[in-house]
Amino acid sequence: MPAAPAGKSPVPIQNRRPNPNLKKGTLIYNPVAGRRPARRVHEIREAAAVLRQAGLDIELAPTERAEMAHELAQAAVANGADVVFACGGDGTINEVINGLAPGTVPLGILPGGTANILAHELRLPLNPVRAARDFVRWSPRRIALGRALWTEPPAPGESASKGCARYYVSVAGVGYDAHVVYKLSAWLKKNFGVTGYVLEALRQYVLYSFPRFSCRLDGLERQDTFAVIHRTRLYAGWLHMAPSADLFAPHFAVCSFPSRNRIRYLLYALAVLTRQHLRLSDVSLDHCEKAVCTAIDSSETIRFELDGEIGGALPATFEIVPDALTLLAP
Repeated sequence: MPAAPAGKSPVPIQNRRPNPNLKKGTLIYNPVAGRRPARRVHEIREAAAVLRQAGLDIELAPTERAEMAHELAQAAVANGADVVFACGGDGTINEVINGLAPGTVPLGILPGGTANILAHELRLPLNPVRAARDFVRWSPRRIALGRALWTEPPAPGESASKGCARYYVSVAGVGYDAHVVYKLSAWLKKNFGVTGYVLEALRQYVLYSFPRFSCRLDGLERQDTFAVIHRTRLYAGWLHMAPSADLFAPHFAVCSFPSRNRIRYLLYALAVLTRQHLRLSDVSLDHCEKAVCTAIDSSETIRFELDGEIGGALPATFEIVPDALTLLAP
C-alpha cells in the first residue's frame, strides 16, 4: 500500500474489500502442490492472516486426497461461505470449480502449483501471500466455463457404463498432451515441475503412435492428432498457443495439429515456442461453442485432459456453459 500523505491516516485495509458482503470465506489448499511443499503451510497461514486483515473470517481447509477440494468447496457453499479461495495448482483449482459451478459464490485464486495457467492468464502474483494482498483490488466477474461430457466403461463387477461431466476453466487437451499427462509419474511432477512434463513429453514423442481423431467444431470438421480446446490464451502456463482466446467471452478457441509425422511434431514444438505455429499451413485456430471429438479408429484409446489433469477417453463432447462461475479478477 502506498504511503499516506503527511497528516493523514492510511485507509484501513478492512474498508477496501471489493464487496462489503464478502465476510465469511474458506481457503482450500493443497499442502503438497508445487515444488516447495515444506513452505506451503507457512505461506497459507500468512495469506490467511492477510485476508483476515481485509475483514474476512477465513477458515482453512487443507486437502488430504484426490477430489477432496471438490468436496470442500461444496461444503463451504453449504456452510454459508461468501467467498472461496483456492491455493494450489491448476488441478486443485479445477476441483474447486467443480464444487462451485454452476453457482454464485465467488472464487479467488492464490497461486501455488506447477503451471498456474489461470494465475498467469489473470496476471496474478505467483506467490500466494502477495496474491492475497492484491485481493482488495479484485472485482467479481461472471465467466463461462468449458464442460466435458463422456462415458466411462463399466467398472469390474458392474454392467452399465457411467456418464461423466466435468467443468474446466483453462484448457482441455486431446491426444498427445493428454497421453503425456496420463503417463507422467507423480514423482517426476513433484520433483521437476514443468521440466517433468517436458521430459515425459520427450519420452512419449518416441513411444506415442499419434492416432487421429475427428473434431467437429460447430459444423466444421478437422482430423487431428493433438488439439487444445482453449478458454485461456495460455497453455502450460507460459505458451501463447491461442492468442484470440478470451476467458471472459463465451466461446472456445481450438488449436489443431493434424500430422502423425514425428519430424513435423518437432516443427510444431519449435513454432509454438516461438509463437509462429499459426503460420504453419496445417495448424489451425477455430472458434466454436461446442467440439465433438471421436477416435477415427474405435480400437484406439485417445485420452483428454482438463486443466492439466487426466479426464477420460474419446468420444467426448466439450461445450460452453455460459454464466457458470463468479471469478474474482484484477
